[in-house]
Amino acid sequence: MGMTITEKILSRKTGMAMVKPWQIIEVPIDVAYIHDNNAPIAIQQFAKLTNAKVWNPEKVYFILDHHSPSTTFRAAIHHRNIREFSKQYGCRVIDVGRGVSHTVMAEMGIPRPGKIIVGTDSHTVGVGTFGCLATGIGSTEMAAVLATGKIWMRVPETVKVILDGQLSHGVCAKDVALLILKHFGPSMLNYMAIEFEGSFLDTITIEERMAINIMCLEMGVKNAIMPVDEKLLSKLNSTAMNEEIVTADQDAVYASRVQFDISILEPMVATPGMPTNGTDIKSVEGTKINQSTLGSCAGAYYHDLEQAAEILKGRKVNPDVRFVIVPNTSKVIEKAMQTGVAYTLIESGAVISSPSCGTCGGYEVGCLAPGEVCISTTTRNMDGRMGPGGRIYLASAYTVAASAVTGYITDPREFLGGGIHE
Repeated sequence: MGMTITEKILSRKTGMAMVKPWQIIEVPIDVAYIHDNNAPIAIQQFAKLTNAKVWNPEKVYFILDHHSPSTTFRAAIHHRNIREFSKQYGCRVIDVGRGVSHTVMAEMGIPRPGKIIVGTDSHTVGVGTFGCLATGIGSTEMAAVLATGKIWMRVPETVKVILDGQLSHGVCAKDVALLILKHFGPSMLNYMAIEFEGSFLDTITIEERMAINIMCLEMGVKNAIMPVDEKLLSKLNSTAMNEEIVTADQDAVYASRVQFDISILEPMVATPGMPTNGTDIKSVEGTKINQSTLGSCAGAYYHDLEQAAEILKGRKVNPDVRFVIVPNTSKVIEKAMQTGVAYTLIESGAVISSPSCGTCGGYEVGCLAPGEVCISTTTRNMDGRMGPGGRIYLASAYTVAASAVTGYITDPREFLGGGIHE
C-alpha cells in the first residue's frame, strides 16, 4: 500500500519505512516560528524547563506581526522580552513592520519542499503551498519544540482535492477558497490533510495558491499541501535537483477525493458567523456596509491590492464607508508604490496601515463598533472578531473594493465590464 505526500514526508523524517493514519509518532522539526501574541507564554513555559537551551537557534524565528508596531504598552513589553530572549539564545527576530509571519517566511524562501514546519499561528498551514508539511501548534507545545526540536504528531488521513478549469470574469482565488470551505464545512476535515492537484493551479500565482491554502485551516485541517511544479521552483529560484520533492504513490490511499470545476464559479461571500458560510453574491447583494477591509495573511497580497485598484481607479470610496487596507508584508507595499497601485488606492480614499495581522483579529486597527458591518478579505468572520457586536462578511478583493464604492455589498462585475453572468 502506497503513501500520500503527508505520509511520505513523515516517514522520511522519522526514518520509518511506512506510516499510517492515526499512528502517533515523534517527528523532528526543520523550522519553528513564533509570533508576538503567543511568544510570551512559550518563553514562560520554556523557562520552567531544567537547563534548557534552544535546540537549533538558526531554525527558530520570532516574528512581531500581531501588534506591529506595538499598539499597547503591554505589547511593547512583550516585544522587548522577545528581543532579549532571542539575543540570549541566538534566535532570529523579524521585527515590527515586516509583515505577517507565514507570508514573510514565504517571501524569505524559508519553507522548502519536503520539510516540516511548525508555527504558533494556526494559519501556518498556508506554507504547505511550498510542498512541505506545515502546521500550527500551541505555545506550550512550542516551548517543548524549542528545547528538543521534536514534536509528537498523529498521522492524519488525507483528502485529495482536484481543482480544474479557469477563473471567469470577476472571480478570483478568494472565491475558490470560499467555495471549498462551503463544501466541506467547519469540521468535516478536522485533523486531516489536504493534497491539492488539478489544471486550475497552473493558471494562478504562488501567492494565490497560498491564499487558498491558508483558508483551509478554517475547515479544521492539520495541514494542506500544494504540488511542487516549475512555477514553484522558479519562485524558489531553485531546481528539482536541489529540492526534496515528495509526490504521492500511485496506490496511495485517500479518505476521499473531491473535484471542483472552477470555470462555473461566480463571486462568493461568506456570511457572518463562520468562514464556511459561503453563498452566491446575489443572495447578499445590497447589504449596507460601514467598512471595507483588505487584510490578513490570506487577503492582502499584492494581487489583492491590484484587484482593488482596478475597481477604484477613477472612483472614490463612498463617504459612508471606511476602506482600511493592511498589507500582509512590507514588500507588498513596496511593489504597490512602484506600480502606482498604492497611489490609486490612497487617491480613492483608502487608508493604508502598517503590515501586520491588524484588522483581521481586531488588533487596534480597523475595529468595528456594535452593529457595524464590514466586508473583508480576511480569514475569519466569527462574532466579535473585529469588535463586539460587529458583523463581518468575507469576500474577494474585487467584491470588497466594489462594495467600498457603493456602500453596500456589490457584485464586482458591475465595475469590471463584460457583463454579469445570468
